[in-house]
Amino acid sequence: MIETAEIFPWNDNFATGIDIIDQQHQQLVTLINVLARHIAFKSDRTTLTKIFGDLKEYAQYHFETEEKIWHQYLNGDDWVEGHENTHASFLNQVLEIKEGGGDDLEKVLEDILSFLTHWLAFHILDSDKRMSKAVLAVQAGETLDQAKMTATEQMNGAIQVLIETILNMYDSLSTRTLSLMKEIAAREKAQAKLRLTSKVIEDSLEAMFITDEKHIVIDYNPAFSAMCELTEEQVLGKHINDLKPVLNEYPLKEEINEGMNEVGHWVGEVWPETGQGRQEPAWLTYSAIKSEEGVITNYVGVFSSMSQLVQRQQTLEQAANYDLLTNLPNRRLLVDRLQQAIYQAKRNKQSIAVCFLDLDGFKAVNDNLGHAAGDTLLIEVAKRLQRTVRAVDTVSRFWW
Repeated sequence: MIETAEIFPWNDNFATGIDIIDQQHQQLVTLINVLARHIAFKSDRTTLTKIFGDLKEYAQYHFETEEKIWHQYLNGDDWVEGHENTHASFLNQVLEIKEGGGDDLEKVLEDILSFLTHWLAFHILDSDKRMSKAVLAVQAGETLDQAKMTATEQMNGAIQVLIETILNMYDSLSTRTLSLMKEIAAREKAQAKLRLTSKVIEDSLEAMFITDEKHIVIDYNPAFSAMCELTEEQVLGKHINDLKPVLNEYPLKEEINEGMNEVGHWVGEVWPETGQGRQEPAWLTYSAIKSEEGVITNYVGVFSSMSQLVQRQQTLEQAANYDLLTNLPNRRLLVDRLQQAIYQAKRNKQSIAVCFLDLDGFKAVNDNLGHAAGDTLLIEVAKRLQRTVRAVDTVSRFWW
């Protein structure tokens, strides 16, 4: 996440001179910046709701802290009542924005964020500073009326110009910063996606290559280099048909061109040569990449080893039909073989025999000697049963 970007940067102009209030103001600013970063990164609804809840709770806690200080030094003055009304108005305005924004939580929080930055900057620079200056004057020995007069004098003139200047700057800064944060977030996500895609391609066992619109190779992964048994200098800048002449042979070339023209890709079995002239079967997926205007800018090809595909298929079939421990047919294959045996017996008017065996005391082996010993026992029993029956018979491990 964009840790350094801040929609509301803190500076010394916001210091009131009362440490506890300044610390809490900085924490509020931190929470506002955290919310802005999560909005920019389009965090999920739960996260956004939680961060907004934390900000709202801390704002209420801060208001209570401020009001205790005002009551301690300025108790009974209309400034205190006015300040409390400002706090209550703030919470009501936030609630109105939230309730009136519809179901688009991100848009609602953006509106609240804009309101928060402006309101907090103005509230600190004008109201909180004025109240704090009065409190500091009372602490210095002035009467309440004298303290209010001192605070008013200090807040007049140049300080008002400073407040307006800072507010204008922060209004513009907050809007531009949020837009910038969104742009940075989008770029970082895109870069992360590109890095992940690049890593996947780099580590893939499939041989992949990318060409320009003229089928000149501009990039490839290590698997493609190994398939061609060529160096980078021998691959880059070469026409794919020169590297894989099989793609230039008739009628395959016509089929590929037809597929590209009609649907933008071609898929099928090919027999490309390796760098040493050996022909090995492969499954080729060849696709055209188009711009937004529909113009072909690149081609992407993926060679999948047919031997690897066959091996994967065999592995899947083995896992689907055989017990992984004993390598005996499982329930699925047993049902199929039993059905076939029944059909054959009916045709030949013969009988079939089905025998179910249970291992007595097997649980004790697991409990006393461990599951590894139990597995060894099952494997050995499977081997002995297979040696006992005929080649046409089936021994299956049947799970309940």
